[in-house]
Amino acid sequence: MSSVRVWVNGRLTGVDEPSIAALDHGVTVGDGAFETAKVDHGQVFAATRHARRLDRTMAGLGLPPADHDRLAEGIEAVLSAGDPIEFGRLRYSVTGGAGPLGSDRDDSPLTYIVTAGAQPRPPASASVAVTPWTRNERSAVAGLKTTSYAENVVALAYAKERGAIEAVFANTRGELCECTGSNIFVVVDGVLRTPPLDSGCLAGITREVTIEWCREDGMEVVEEALPLDVLDSADEVFITSSTKDVLPIHAVDDRTLEVGPVTRRAAEVFARLCQERMDP
Repeated sequence: MSSVRVWVNGRLTGVDEPSIAALDHGVTVGDGAFETAKVDHGQVFAATRHARRLDRTMAGLGLPPADHDRLAEGIEAVLSAGDPIEFGRLRYSVTGGAGPLGSDRDDSPLTYIVTAGAQPRPPASASVAVTPWTRNERSAVAGLKTTSYAENVVALAYAKERGAIEAVFANTRGELCECTGSNIFVVVDGVLRTPPLDSGCLAGITREVTIEWCREDGMEVVEEALPLDVLDSADEVFITSSTKDVLPIHAVDDRTLEVGPVTRRAAEVFARLCQERMDP
């Protein structure tokens, strides 16, 4: 924690230093948007796509547009506050600002928080656990990256208790949806398949880029509704996220899988092109 760099509303601050108002709506009701981007050798990957997704979340929440110049000031501050981050994450949040104790909003200035810190690179492969809970694809915040993350915290703890790196959700229709902070892909009949956005999953930046780059490399990628039990029969599984890139999955609950050729190719394509295209 002490190595995390923190900037709030215009100034660098200590991790443990009070910097957010007690009545900030991000604290009281989780009213805000955030983005997490990969930092690789001091540079932010896919910065433009992350900024655009923040705009979509703010609009979906009914909050005013974020001030991207303000955010850029904070991003520059945390990235230059020490040695370049070899590998890690940049996270920026924009909350509704000060508000009442309930869910109503006041007409207050938005709160801007930018943090960055190093972390280990992802493992060569990992396992996932299917949760007993569902994503609500008809939720008011379906597909939005909001600061209301309690259900993800609970689900990830469930997965970690079982030795897994991520938890997998179905949606209310019993379809494969997503993980707590990752999107999921399966290989069936040699074809790469992933749930569509109307499944209720987040429009992951790494998901989006993986689909584009794999298709560019000549791979067949299909976005389609998939039953949750596709995980019982899929030949290969991998997940994607900003700090996991393309991460092969070697086990789903008690089922073990091989890291197959389609997954290896997708991971190779992503690794190669993200070195060439820092802001695709």
